[in-house]
Amino acid sequence: MLTTAVTHAHGAGEKVTPVMRQEIANIPGKSLVALVVDYAPGAGSPSHVHAKSAFIYGYVVSGAIESQVNEGPRQVLRAGDSFYEPPGARHSVSRNASKTRPAKLLAVFVVDSGDTALTTPIQSPTRGSRP
Repeated sequence: MLTTAVTHAHGAGEKVTPVMRQEIANIPGKSLVALVVDYAPGAGSPSHVHAKSAFIYGYVVSGAIESQVNEGPRQVLRAGDSFYEPPGARHSVSRNASKTRPAKLLAVFVVDSGDTALTTPIQSPTRGSRP
């Protein structure tokens, strides 16, 4: 179920591999979830939000990743760099910064144990549609 919930929100050219899901014994109702995201050259995720309970730590394992969280600045993070996303954050940019080399990201979530839909794409309004 974790694999299905995670991969729905990701784009072509990226592979999401769940590597761990463990309840946190001394924090009832919370779990630690770790995923590895492999981006092909030039690939990226659509704009998305994560589970409302999710605190996320991201670590760039290799390559370079362009990222923007909420209204913060766009930044290019390189291997060894890290970032975090607070609960309820909007991740509007998440992509490989290189068009020629792959990139790899480790994402670690602290999330309510019942949350399985960890990533949800943000639907863009259709042209001509009314709010």
